[in-house]
Amino acid sequence: MLDPKPSTTPTATATSTEPAARPGLPGDPAAPAPSAGGRRPVAAAFRALAALTGVTGIVLDTIASHDLGRLFSYFTIQSNILLALVFAWSAHRAWTGRPALAPRITGAALLYICITGLVFHFVLSNDSSGFAMTSHRTPLETAASQLLHTATPLAAVLDWLVLTAPGALLLRHAWQWLAYPFLYLPFALIRGAFLAPGTDGRYPYPFLDVDVQGYAGIATNTVVFGLAFYVLALALVLLDRIRPCLRGPRSRMPSTDSGPLDD
Repeated sequence: MLDPKPSTTPTATATSTEPAARPGLPGDPAAPAPSAGGRRPVAAAFRALAALTGVTGIVLDTIASHDLGRLFSYFTIQSNILLALVFAWSAHRAWTGRPALAPRITGAALLYICITGLVFHFVLSNDSSGFAMTSHRTPLETAASQLLHTATPLAAVLDWLVLTAPGALLLRHAWQWLAYPFLYLPFALIRGAFLAPGTDGRYPYPFLDVDVQGYAGIATNTVVFGLAFYVLALALVLLDRIRPCLRGPRSRMPSTDSGPLDD
């Protein structure tokens, strides 16, 4: 009986005849799945909820309003529309693991909604400010006002402080962000000029009411509010430089794209 000889040929692997894997081809079982390491589900959920909050407030205000043209002329509505869009977009990018939106965009939305909240609580709701708009509101209008003037500004600040890495805002952003508030001024004045004197809500805010303030008063108010908005913008940039990073370096993924939305 012959003893078996050990094989002298290298043992072939079971997969030696299979074609080499081609990573990245759709439907190829050997292709690696997209990495989930960059996904930020907590940030995505929070931003989606914040966007829904703003949309809910706008819908409630729309239902309660009898003049949609007047409603959508308010800085409050416009800034909340922008914030809802930015939050929804940011939520999608966080959920899919894409880089965060450009700080120029997110910072602008933050500034505008902070202006909305601060002006409402310290100027329009303050009888001693000289520009108060403390008229009677229905329960629906009250709910919408709280969502648009309180809930969304707080959500934006919380997202900035907790879910966004610091140090992304630049000094040049501060003056760039003022383009929209200053463009809002001629919009409000031109719209009012086309409406008949005495029309309810002819000018959206008392400090822009030409019939009461006159153009000289409007110019003064523009300088005062403009300087206040610029100081607020600078404060956001400077605070962004010194605040701690509460969520670690992955809370705001650095951009790898070269487009204007990612730098």
